[in-house]
Amino acid sequence: MGLDHWWKWVEKQPKVTGGLVAVWLAIVNLVAFIWYLGGTGLVDETEPLFAEASRQMLVTGDWVTPYWNGETRFDKPALVYWFMAICYKLVGVNEWGARLPSALSAIALVYFGYYTLSYFGFPSPQAVTESNQSRSSQAQRQLLLSAIIGATFMAINPQTISWARVGVSDMLLSACIGGALFSFFIAYGSKDLPEMTPPRFSAEFWYLAFYGFMGLAVLTKGPIGLVLPGLTVLAFTLYLGNCWQVFWESKPIRGLGLVAAINAPWYILVTLANGQKYIDSFFGYHNVERFTAVVNRHSAPIYFYLIVILVGFFPASVYLPQAIARIRVQQRSRWQEAPRCSQLGLFALFWFATVFIFFTIAVTKLPSYVLPLMPAAAILVALLWSNQERDYPLTKRVLLGSTVANIGVYLAIAAVSYWGTYWIGFDPMAPQLPQAIRDTGLPVISAVFWLGCAGVLGWCLWQHQERWVWVVNGVAMVLAIFIIMTPAALVYDQQRQAPLRELSAIAQVQAQPQEELIMIGDTKPSVVFYAQKPVVYLWAAQQLLPHLSGTMRIELGRTSAMILAMRDQLQKTGLKARNWEVLGRSGSYRLVRVTIETMQN
Repeated sequence: MGLDHWWKWVEKQPKVTGGLVAVWLAIVNLVAFIWYLGGTGLVDETEPLFAEASRQMLVTGDWVTPYWNGETRFDKPALVYWFMAICYKLVGVNEWGARLPSALSAIALVYFGYYTLSYFGFPSPQAVTESNQSRSSQAQRQLLLSAIIGATFMAINPQTISWARVGVSDMLLSACIGGALFSFFIAYGSKDLPEMTPPRFSAEFWYLAFYGFMGLAVLTKGPIGLVLPGLTVLAFTLYLGNCWQVFWESKPIRGLGLVAAINAPWYILVTLANGQKYIDSFFGYHNVERFTAVVNRHSAPIYFYLIVILVGFFPASVYLPQAIARIRVQQRSRWQEAPRCSQLGLFALFWFATVFIFFTIAVTKLPSYVLPLMPAAAILVALLWSNQERDYPLTKRVLLGSTVANIGVYLAIAAVSYWGTYWIGFDPMAPQLPQAIRDTGLPVISAVFWLGCAGVLGWCLWQHQERWVWVVNGVAMVLAIFIIMTPAALVYDQQRQAPLRELSAIAQVQAQPQEELIMIGDTKPSVVFYAQKPVVYLWAAQQLLPHLSGTMRIELGRTSAMILAMRDQLQKTGLKARNWEVLGRSGSYRLVRVTIETMQN
């Protein structure tokens, strides 16, 4: 059935259409964000820091100052910890509870994106003019296609899937920034929307929501939650020449008052509780220094985020250059004359560029920093694909090159999938990982799957069915989560994280009063979470004996200590096998107990 015939049937069945769209979005969100959410353990290094700090809020009852391993943790504000602690209350202190705020944030962002595109997803100002002249089915078709495609690729890109399935603050920040910018555009664009059902609530409400979401973003990750949306709106309105008009229209005094009302109570309380230590750590180290200097060795070349977007937004990333070019940002007068409601594509371009340029300038670089631009990228690509219905012959010719690139990347992924395990370097913490992956048959399954995807796209080109390219890519990513990503994550977890998790649980059960738990080697925060006790981390095996001689004293009540380390690290401590009692073995790790008596033997 051709697309035109399908759409005619859809127009006659609005209830069925609404049901199908609801089912599709539910499938996409459930598969991308909820499916097997708690099926793997917390991933070192960052996720357990958030999970344990949130657990400590429940244990101590202190909901102002976050703690990890007995020390204050001022990396992020409190909102993400509060949400995780609430989820612990609902589903238990486990991986589900730690990750549920991120998953729900991603789902909310996707539905908010769908809502915005369903009203403002016009691929061009001309489409709005046509809609004003007659409420044509073509205009309605473009809006529905824009909304479905945009929401789909907001959800099923590797970057969003990855960060929505870990218990950290990045996905919550992205959802708050996305919510702020979607709210702004709904308020901004509602003024001259064509004669159709307007968005619920007034423009005044949506401007207030814009400030409210910014306030939540600041409470999630600090000033960046105000800076990124603010710079995006400023650049967009300066380009259009209506900056002051929009500024006063949005009632900034009231709005910034809302931002302050959301944030002031916690920031005041945490500063009163911790003083200059908090100010220096949070504002100085975790905000100013991350922008002006390399923090924690997280440096990267200036083109780093180009690679992150290519990989993180795949498969839609290969269409981004074309989607950006079709905005024709150089035609400023054209956009200044266009109705506000038609400017979502232009707004998405400024959103995308603002986040990209800001973090490219910043010296510290991490893949998660550009997560907030993924919704903008999805909007740009959605408007490109939905525009086929208005100008199919031209779009078809231009899409050809991008689709060929799409096929080429699928072929490359197939090759990497098949041979990639032979290129994995040796990891002492998971020495059997490459062989374990090969034993599952995943390399062959993955290679065949991506070859099949390339073949289907090739068939679409052969049959001149370029309109279905986005459907093929969307379904491919959903299936890949089931067939490849989830099984691969389970193998990785069993090989690299499960040993630490199992031995930490043993340590929790076997712990004696006043007994220290010591880990030698890399700092693995997951041990604190799963052992539910403080951990002493020693970087070198040679530090163990001096540490024990200083702490294991009768008068301190410490006559023993548990030691968690890889087997070769234990052998470097200076202790002999007769000096310790083995409590557990798992993977490359050993958990042993050392007592004063055994050390004296």
